[in-house]
Amino acid sequence: MKPVAIFRHLPIEGPGYFATFLDNNHIPWRLIKIDAGETPPTQIDKFSGLVFMGGPMSVNDDLPWIDNSLSLIRQAVATDVPVLGHCLGGQLMAKALGGLVYANPVKEMGWGEVNVADNPVARAWFDDLTTFQSFHWHGETFSLPKGATCILSSSYCDNQAFALGIHLGMQCHVEMTERLVRDWCSVAAEELADSNEPGVQSIDEIETNLPNRIAGLNAVAERLYNKWIVHLK
Repeated sequence: MKPVAIFRHLPIEGPGYFATFLDNNHIPWRLIKIDAGETPPTQIDKFSGLVFMGGPMSVNDDLPWIDNSLSLIRQAVATDVPVLGHCLGGQLMAKALGGLVYANPVKEMGWGEVNVADNPVARAWFDDLTTFQSFHWHGETFSLPKGATCILSSSYCDNQAFALGIHLGMQCHVEMTERLVRDWCSVAAEELADSNEPGVQSIDEIETNLPNRIAGLNAVAERLYNKWIVHLK
């Protein structure tokens, strides 16, 4: 099998549990370090799937790699190569496919409940799961691209995930590990301490019962990733 291309946009926002999942399932992958100035590919023919991770930038920023990423996503969708997006990655997918990316009413930073939509597309991805605690770390959100179906929502963000056939774009972070959570909290300690937004938690709130929370999130991620890899070419 050709490797899965994973696009990283910040050193501490790597693939996390997704890389563990691929390794456990003996699926090859290649990390493309956009943050280190690595030149992204222009064609997708060497990859079985495309995965875009998070990052602090906006897809509306004037950055040299964004147009290339949007083009790769469009190529993949046009040729049925599965695409998976986490947070910024989901926003890239939305924009590439005709949606808009704009400021969310409030920032979400920390743990929060997401609800699985009551529609057949959401059922296909989540089976009998109706709600779970996910991790959030974003100030922007996306509108749904044409033909996409919303499959997750939360009280602070209407569009937490969308599916378009075999492609899955998420606003929330299901890829988290304990290390990622602690690293993000460390880097954003001042912002977390100074914020008074209802969707932003303190470090103590975020790190309480962290091993069990991560185990629960890993189980949800496993469910989604297992369905996504079925379509790898």
